[in-house]
Amino acid sequence: MTSIMKAAVLAMAAAALPVQAQGLEASDQTQLVAAVDRDAEQLGDTALKIWNFAEVGYQETRSSALLQQQLQAAGFTVKSGVAGEPTAFVASYRNGAGPVIAILAEYDALPGLSQAAAAERQPFGQAAGHGCGHNLFGAASSAAAIATKEWMIRNKVAGELRVYGTPAEEGGSGKVYQVRDGLFGDVDVTLHWHPGNANSAAQGPSMANISGKFRFRGASSHAAAAPDKGRSALDAVEAMNAMVNLMREHVPDRTRIHYVITDGGKAPNVVPDFAEVYYYVRHTDPNIVVTVMDRVKKAAEGAALGTDTRMEFEQTGGVYSLLPNAALMAVMDRNLRRVGGIQWTAQEQAFGAAIQKTLPPGAPALSTVGEIQPAVIGTDGFASTDVADISWVTPTVGLSTATFVPGSAGHSWQNVAAAGSSIGVKGAVVAAKTLALAAAELFRSPDEIAAAKAEFEKRRGPQFRYKALVGDRKPPLDYRASSKPE
Repeated sequence: MTSIMKAAVLAMAAAALPVQAQGLEASDQTQLVAAVDRDAEQLGDTALKIWNFAEVGYQETRSSALLQQQLQAAGFTVKSGVAGEPTAFVASYRNGAGPVIAILAEYDALPGLSQAAAAERQPFGQAAGHGCGHNLFGAASSAAAIATKEWMIRNKVAGELRVYGTPAEEGGSGKVYQVRDGLFGDVDVTLHWHPGNANSAAQGPSMANISGKFRFRGASSHAAAAPDKGRSALDAVEAMNAMVNLMREHVPDRTRIHYVITDGGKAPNVVPDFAEVYYYVRHTDPNIVVTVMDRVKKAAEGAALGTDTRMEFEQTGGVYSLLPNAALMAVMDRNLRRVGGIQWTAQEQAFGAAIQKTLPPGAPALSTVGEIQPAVIGTDGFASTDVADISWVTPTVGLSTATFVPGSAGHSWQNVAAAGSSIGVKGAVVAAKTLALAAAELFRSPDEIAAAKAEFEKRRGPQFRYKALVGDRKPPLDYRASSKPE
């Protein structure tokens, strides 16, 4: 951590301690906050190391190893490579019989988002970047768990605390395979957080999502001398895309369909015998996602028929929509408000103002990072997350903290820059404190866990049986790799 970042984090740690939270004695809260403050420098160092690793889904070898090493050194028992995912892990600490509380950790980066921690567009040679701030996510979740474990030992609190290392959230559905393998079967409550533009414990549905790659195979030939002998796989991709784009008018409202051509040939004078297009279909209703993706598949079949090529489809991901929990939202919001918002230094404000100059007009004021937004159950959701599958098998709650400059778009170079700066680390420290306080409150409050479980059962319904949208396929460990022709 740089001296400037260290000073900024320590200044934040020196702020007034929050007042007593429901379900916790003042001494409990003081212990937890002090433990996170003590380790704030390590949290920042960890977050920046993972930021520099910038490893994409299922390739997060160094990022996962770093978190595992820290948790093991802190006294957790670590099991790696769970659910057939080499970079996944479960770190656990058990102190007798009691509730099982899980904290999620993510650490995958996004391809194509190389960016320095600077207020202007400045790629620096990396193939990926943390445009969703998962470097902060994993570091803060681990710090929260370490603080909570120490508190459990000191106060003889019974129960089991787990950290789930979950790779490939960005399109690889890493958590889905852990749910499918029953790793959350005995968990009472799951906590998570996510970097964002504001501090909030609001809950709401995310978008269910099915993703996959359509691969077409034809016949190559000289595009000028022997075009009749060629069968263009790229033509098939373009025909498919045209049909899907026409289909957008005739799908349920709020459906989202997007794609990128990942391979379209290498030279104009060679008819491409291989081409690939990567699709996402989203909606808050998983059933609609399944139906629309089936129609996309029919468009692909038609494109293959019309271009005399062969088509194959590999589903790479599939996630549910998030199931909210108002009882747990109240716990998370209460503790977030005890921790409080974020205070930026003059230097950080200047950085944020420079970032905002690169954004469209109308961005929220920089001062909003010091506020806590209302906690409500929303009705709309446009992002997708594999946390959603966990929320259908155990009561789950999350929060967001202001790690990015207000007004920044998700998956942007501006977010990569903030995630690698003291701005991102400050938000991560707030998240770590809030998670630790919420976990401790739940360990102390069996009635709150019971209320969360009762709401959970009511929301998902008595007839619900979990069935993964990815089917029985193995984790797509190579989904970020380039596809190869036959």
